[in-house]
Amino acid sequence: MNVTLAVKQYISKMIENSGPGMKVLLMDKETTSIVSVVYTQSEILQKEVYLFERIDSQSRDSMKHLKAICFLRPTKENVEHLIQELRRPKYSVYFIYFSNVISKSEIKALAEADEQEVVAEVQQIITKEYELFDFRKTEVPPLLLILDRSDDAITPLLNQWTYQAMVHELLGLNNNRIDLSRVPGISKDLREVVLSAENDEFYANNLYLNFGEIGTNIKNLMEDFQKKRPKGQQKLESITDMKAFVDNYPQFKKMSGTVSKHVTVVGELSRLVSERQLMEVSEVEQELACQNDHSNAQQSVRRLLQNPRLSELDAVRLVMLYALRYERHSSSILPSDGRAEQERSMVQSVVEYGGKRVRGSDLITPTDAVAITKQFFKGLKGVENVYTQHQPLLHDTLDQLIKGRLRDGQFPYLGASSLRDR
Repeated sequence: MNVTLAVKQYISKMIENSGPGMKVLLMDKETTSIVSVVYTQSEILQKEVYLFERIDSQSRDSMKHLKAICFLRPTKENVEHLIQELRRPKYSVYFIYFSNVISKSEIKALAEADEQEVVAEVQQIITKEYELFDFRKTEVPPLLLILDRSDDAITPLLNQWTYQAMVHELLGLNNNRIDLSRVPGISKDLREVVLSAENDEFYANNLYLNFGEIGTNIKNLMEDFQKKRPKGQQKLESITDMKAFVDNYPQFKKMSGTVSKHVTVVGELSRLVSERQLMEVSEVEQELACQNDHSNAQQSVRRLLQNPRLSELDAVRLVMLYALRYERHSSSILPSDGRAEQERSMVQSVVEYGGKRVRGSDLITPTDAVAITKQFFKGLKGVENVYTQHQPLLHDTLDQLIKGRLRDGQFPYLGASSLRDR
């Protein structure tokens, strides 16, 4: 299910229900973020929404020529703001949509405040407003799979090497925006950039590609542009060369904002990978997660822990991985300096959360004959990339689910038919 698309369709129906005419979208802090993630300003302008306002803003002007579409959470604060709004309406008519259930007493309070009868409709409950949720039915009914995060505490501790994952992990992505203001030498127009698969074709096509492929794709885009220029061609051998090229051609920057944005993002990712020595860290992480060589793993972790360039975060994550993989030996790997006690407590917590006694699955040492055989053949074939050896438990769980092989003892089902019937 595409959650972004579902929310976009829901908001579209809200706007369409208000009919033709100029509109204002009246939201709170959280619903503003929701709308900004699924719609660009240019897209929503095409639906005759010309103004975006916060319900808690005190400086809004009266605009009786606009229809108001209110998309709010049913909090006490929002209901009170809406009551004050209806007592002194600034717009011609109001279409009110709540993101969750609202009490009858609050509906009554809103009705009493609507003395000028400007409210056209109020909508909140799925069973009564089924048309809002009347989306195309799928041929195969959906199945809800409920998982326990403690079954796999290893995957969240590993560094990932796909574009989207690296952006989330190393830079942070909040409402499709990346804060790059701390990047050394960053230009003003790139201090904050938007990354959205909905509106950025390059990002959509490279979401799940690995770091090396992304750099190659950006290089190809820039070389294609260079071919159109008879002069000033230069070799692009590294991320630094690409950044220099963008800086030297302002007209290229203007024409290809998307490319300059991704060059900047990938350049910063590259800098952080080098600064934190994440390739070396990741190799040891993968060794801990996928191999069964305690002596070698212990030496690798100890070597990295003695590296002064290793960040505290990466050090703690390595020790946590080691503790989950080799629980009996976890105490032997902790450093003896002042941080040891705090780290010991953190490591103990993660073992209590996702250790052998807690897990319901064979996360590390499979006991099932089929699983052992699969692991054996995987070892024979080898792995193309040492940084992507690990496969999340979820992958195998979904594979077993599709084949109807999930064990009822581990995954008891609720419904008329067994998973094996699918």
